[in-house]
Amino acid sequence: QVQLVESGGGLVQAGGSLRLSCAASGILFSKNGAAWYRQTPGNERELVAAISRGGSTDYADTAKDRFTISRDNAKNTVYLQMNSLKPEDTAVYYCAARKVGTYAYWGQGTQVTVSS
Repeated sequence: QVQLVESGGGLVQAGGSLRLSCAASGILFSKNGAAWYRQTPGNERELVAAISRGGSTDYADTAKDRFTISRDNAKNTVYLQMNSLKPEDTAVYYCAARKVGTYAYWGQGTQVTVSS
Protein backbone atom coordinates (compact mmCIF):
# COMPACT_ATOMS: atom_id res chain seq x y z
CA GLN A 1 0.00 0.00 0.00
CA VAL A 2 1.37 3.36 -1.05
CA GLN A 3 1.19 6.22 1.40
CA LEU A 4 2.42 9.78 0.96
CA VAL A 5 2.51 12.01 4.03
CA GLU A 6 3.09 15.74 3.62
CA SER A 7 4.25 18.06 6.36
CA GLY A 8 5.71 21.52 6.76
CA GLY A 9 2.80 23.72 5.81
CA GLY A 10 1.69 26.62 7.94
CA LEU A 11 1.23 30.37 8.16
CA VAL A 12 4.04 32.63 7.02
CA GLN A 13 4.37 36.30 6.19
CA ALA A 14 4.98 37.45 2.65
CA GLY A 15 8.66 37.19 1.83
CA GLY A 16 9.15 34.27 4.17
CA SER A 17 10.08 30.66 3.53
CA LEU A 18 8.68 27.23 4.15
CA ARG A 19 9.93 23.75 3.39
CA LEU A 20 7.38 21.06 2.63
CA SER A 21 8.24 17.40 3.05
CA CYS A 22 6.62 14.34 1.53
CA ALA A 23 7.57 11.01 3.05
CA ALA A 24 6.63 7.92 1.08
CA SER A 25 6.03 4.30 1.94
CA GLY A 26 5.22 1.52 -0.49
CA ILE A 27 6.89 3.32 -3.39
CA LEU A 28 10.43 4.49 -4.02
CA PHE A 29 10.96 8.05 -5.19
CA SER A 30 14.33 6.97 -6.57
CA LYS A 31 12.51 4.79 -9.10
CA ASN A 32 9.47 6.96 -9.71
CA GLY A 33 8.96 10.61 -10.41
CA ALA A 34 7.30 12.92 -7.95
CA ALA A 35 5.70 16.32 -7.98
CA TRP A 36 4.13 19.02 -5.90
CA TYR A 37 0.76 20.41 -6.90
CA ARG A 38 -1.35 23.06 -5.27
CA GLN A 39 -5.02 23.87 -5.23
CA THR A 40 -7.14 26.82 -4.16
CA PRO A 41 -10.91 26.70 -3.60
CA GLY A 42 -12.86 26.51 -6.84
CA ASN A 43 -9.78 25.84 -8.94
CA GLU A 44 -8.11 22.77 -10.37
CA ARG A 45 -4.89 21.46 -8.99
CA GLU A 46 -1.91 23.00 -10.71
CA LEU A 47 1.57 21.65 -11.04
CA VAL A 48 4.16 23.55 -9.02
CA ALA A 49 7.29 21.45 -9.47
CA ALA A 50 8.30 17.97 -10.55
CA ILE A 51 11.34 15.76 -10.23
CA SER A 52 11.97 12.75 -12.42
CA ARG A 53 13.40 9.47 -11.21
CA GLY A 54 16.63 10.56 -12.83
CA GLY A 55 16.62 13.77 -10.82
CA SER A 56 15.76 16.30 -13.50
CA THR A 57 13.42 19.03 -12.36
CA ASP A 58 10.71 21.16 -13.87
CA TYR A 59 8.86 24.15 -12.49
CA ALA A 60 5.77 26.16 -13.17
CA ASP A 61 6.57 29.70 -14.22
CA THR A 62 5.15 30.95 -10.92
CA ALA A 63 7.62 28.79 -9.00
CA LYS A 64 10.79 29.34 -11.00
CA ASP A 65 13.59 31.11 -9.11
CA ARG A 66 11.68 30.87 -5.83
CA PHE A 67 10.92 27.20 -5.26
CA THR A 68 13.23 24.19 -5.30
CA ILE A 69 12.17 20.56 -5.45
CA SER A 70 14.62 17.99 -4.18
CA ARG A 71 14.78 14.40 -3.06
CA ASP A 72 16.52 12.40 -0.35
CA ASN A 73 16.65 8.79 -1.53
CA ALA A 74 17.87 7.51 1.83
CA LYS A 75 14.80 8.97 3.53
CA ASN A 76 12.52 8.31 0.56
CA THR A 77 11.34 11.90 0.93
CA VAL A 78 10.72 14.70 -1.52
CA TYR A 79 10.96 18.34 -0.48
CA LEU A 80 9.73 21.65 -1.75
CA GLN A 81 11.72 24.62 -0.52
CA MET A 82 9.66 27.74 -0.99
CA ASN A 83 11.30 31.15 -0.67
CA SER A 84 10.06 34.69 -1.21
CA LEU A 85 6.52 33.54 -0.62
CA LYS A 86 3.66 35.67 -1.85
CA PRO A 87 0.01 35.79 -0.76
CA GLU A 88 -0.94 34.22 -4.09
CA ASP A 89 1.04 31.12 -3.08
CA THR A 90 -1.64 30.42 -0.50
CA ALA A 91 -3.09 26.99 -1.29
CA VAL A 92 -3.28 23.39 -0.23
CA TYR A 93 -0.12 21.71 -1.46
CA TYR A 94 -0.20 18.07 -2.49
CA CYS A 95 2.58 15.61 -3.07
CA ALA A 96 2.17 13.11 -5.90
CA ALA A 97 4.11 10.03 -6.95
CA ARG A 98 4.35 8.88 -10.50
CA LYS A 99 3.61 5.31 -11.56
CA VAL A 100 3.30 3.98 -15.09
CA GLY A 101 3.19 7.41 -16.70
CA THR A 102 0.70 9.10 -14.42
CA TYR A 103 0.60 10.61 -10.96
CA ALA A 104 -1.19 7.67 -9.41
CA TYR A 105 -0.67 8.38 -5.73
CA TRP A 106 -1.45 11.49 -3.75
CA GLY A 107 -0.93 12.75 -0.25
CA GLN A 108 -3.60 14.30 1.92
CA GLY A 109 -2.36 17.85 1.37
CA THR A 110 -0.86 20.50 3.61
CA GLN A 111 -2.15 24.05 3.93
CA VAL A 112 0.17 26.94 3.16
CA THR A 113 -1.08 30.39 4.03
CA VAL A 114 0.92 33.50 3.19
CA SER A 115 -0.19 36.70 4.85
CA SER A 116 0.42 40.11 3.34
